[in-house]
Amino acid sequence: MTSTFPDISISTDRLVLRPFEEADVPALTAMMADDQITAWLTSPVPYTEDEARDFVTRRAPARRTSGDGIVFAVTEFLTQRLVGVVELRGADWHVLSAEAVYATASWARGEGYASESLLAVAQWLFQDQKFERLELRTPADNTAAQQVAQKLGCISEGVLRNAWIARTRTENWDPSQDGSQDGSQDGSRGGSHDGSAGARQAAPPESGWAEIRTDLIVWSLLPEDLDGSFEQLPPRAW
Repeated sequence: MTSTFPDISISTDRLVLRPFEEADVPALTAMMADDQITAWLTSPVPYTEDEARDFVTRRAPARRTSGDGIVFAVTEFLTQRLVGVVELRGADWHVLSAEAVYATASWARGEGYASESLLAVAQWLFQDQKFERLELRTPADNTAAQQVAQKLGCISEGVLRNAWIARTRTENWDPSQDGSQDGSQDGSRGGSHDGSAGARQAAPPESGWAEIRTDLIVWSLLPEDLDGSFEQLPPRAW
């Protein structure tokens, strides 16, 4: 019998982490079109509503039912507005470990939502699910993601050399040709395998993006690394 995470929601003082709903498709499409998310994640370019709908209705639920992990839509408690996504993937039910991947909407960066949502998931994973390890992998050039990992209390374990493909704008890119936003990289993060909210696809030349190879920094978080944090931000699962 395949082990799976429960189909739950988690709330903090400011956020609700819940399963994606089809009503989230427009907001997810807009969020994933941001330049910084495109640069660090592996989502398709351009990111369409069809891609978002397939993720919301098929791939996200399948991550949980397959036992590989779980996907949370991160929303503001007061407005219910989608501020990001947090995924657990690669769950090892013997070792009791998983990898976290996340992204934050450009308009919501600088509010501490990335670290707050990741901390809530980590606490739930360690307290309720009795896991023993959470891993993050950040591209070497994504300093914002490294700051989030450090804020959580993660320990840097080393570097995977040439292990990631990021994207950068080409010199001949004309910003008037698309609707991308030039947001701060605060909160965006590179993931692994098939990327957050979409399958890995090479960016076509006409998209204005070029691929570049970079290193990945491996970070780990253990239950004892969060000693003291449980009292600061107790998550509520329901």
